[in-house]
Amino acid sequence: MGARRWLAAATLVTVGVVTLAGCGTAGAEQVQPGDTARVRPVAAAAPVRVTAPVRVTPASAATAGSGIRAASAAFSSFAAPGRTLKPGSKGTEVKALQVRLKELGYVPGALDGKYGGTTQAAVWAFQKVQGIKPTSTVASRTWRALENPKAPKVLVPGGKPDRAEVNLTQQIMVLYSGGEVKLISHISSGSGIPYTEYAMWNGKRTKFTGSARTPTGDYKTTWRRSGWHRSYLGQLYNPIFFNGGIAFHGALSVPLYPASHGCVRLPMNVAEILPGMLGTGVPVHVRGKFAR
Repeated sequence: MGARRWLAAATLVTVGVVTLAGCGTAGAEQVQPGDTARVRPVAAAAPVRVTAPVRVTPASAATAGSGIRAASAAFSSFAAPGRTLKPGSKGTEVKALQVRLKELGYVPGALDGKYGGTTQAAVWAFQKVQGIKPTSTVASRTWRALENPKAPKVLVPGGKPDRAEVNLTQQIMVLYSGGEVKLISHISSGSGIPYTEYAMWNGKRTKFTGSARTPTGDYKTTWRRSGWHRSYLGQLYNPIFFNGGIAFHGALSVPLYPASHGCVRLPMNVAEILPGMLGTGVPVHVRGKFAR
């Protein structure tokens, strides 16, 4: 799929579950049909510079971890336009929203003044961090939060300067680099609904079952693939594995609830840049539990 086509497809993040974005269960090594050798880790791509102005020092980490507004002095001033926005909105107010979200470490896509699916996913992530029930509408409460934002809660105070934290309760992923928040993304993790799937694998119709959970714990990134990778439960975009067959990966559907077979689904535009920001052997901490 070309870059323009998948960027257009990324507007589908509000749609429900699609089997195309399936993922294997923990401990199951996913390989291409016909592979006979063990897949080895692939070196990370060159870094992509996406910087949020939040420096997590020991003092600010303790503050952020308690849920109190942290490092607010690090955020630049922002005057909210105030106009209510929703998907399909266009204009300077939308561009102001996109610029502010990017400044804070979220990934709204192109700063083009058009409120599409990538901007919506960034709004969801921001609202969840601020304790606002995620909605596609940007109204007074969200604008006020953009003027005086909270930093994401630190799940592992004292963790490595380079790490990824997955908050299953809030359904967000936070990437740290050099002790700074570099990226905050909306996610959809394992549904927790046991599944039985049949798929053609290595030329045979094969039965696969699993718990569809994203286990909590401490892991490290291992091997990865570029572009679309076929697993026995579907296609994964730019997967970065960190717990057996569980990976971060792009998906055409990243709804507001856990929906995967166990992987951590990301909006497509986030999955496009993540390989350049998240290397191999980097700690991944998964915490929390989603309450339906």
